[in-house]
Amino acid sequence: MKTEQQLREELAACYRLIAHFRMTDLIFTHISVRLPGPEHHFLINPYGLMFDEITASNLVRIDLAGNPVEPTPYPVNPAGFVIHSAIHGARDDAQCVLHTHTRAGCAVAALECGLLPVNQISMEFYGRIAYHDYEGIALDLSEQQRLVADLGDKSAMILRNHGLLTVGRNVSEAFLRMYYLEKACEIQLAAQASGQLVLPPHEVCAHTERQFNDPQRPLQEGQLNDPDGMQLAWSALLRMLDRVAPGYRD
Repeated sequence: MKTEQQLREELAACYRLIAHFRMTDLIFTHISVRLPGPEHHFLINPYGLMFDEITASNLVRIDLAGNPVEPTPYPVNPAGFVIHSAIHGARDDAQCVLHTHTRAGCAVAALECGLLPVNQISMEFYGRIAYHDYEGIALDLSEQQRLVADLGDKSAMILRNHGLLTVGRNVSEAFLRMYYLEKACEIQLAAQASGQLVLPPHEVCAHTERQFNDPQRPLQEGQLNDPDGMQLAWSALLRMLDRVAPGYRD
């Protein structure tokens, strides 16, 4: 089990990566990670800081009621508390929750068709993405039950007319899932603006989804797998951060 300091450094790295890849919305949106223990405490961003200012030490530790459990000079984004506490409280496997308001994500969230399997990257999410209808700014505690119900057991969700959300068993899983969900939205918008879409048949989409999400499945003759790819990618991202923004570990 990872220590709190390790989780702080990973979450701070995630904030810096979201900033690096231009998926921020000024000081808004949020990423959280659950801490070990029965209390359901989690770390979230100090409200008011840009994502490239966030470090391991200035992350805020709060409980499921949104109350800081340690002294901090920073407030917590109320909408961040509503969304993240709902998911952390309902899903033990959702150790990290990541929410964005990107241009591409918000655009696809406004399309009736939602996310389409227009590209190999999109097919990671084939049949595995949830949708939650827009109810206004997430400040109403009653929305938590509907949000959790709509997410179900899925690990990615499009918040209609709002943005994107991913969860993961760890920070790296939630980040890489969001990176590719964002990329899928960008590709779809570019394709839709260019002409008539060509979509692969269901069988091919379902096969590709399994290749992405079940690399340990039994293989047939002539098939290969890549179970270590995502961890290699995360390690490469951390090396990049250590070169360009090592202060996230402070």
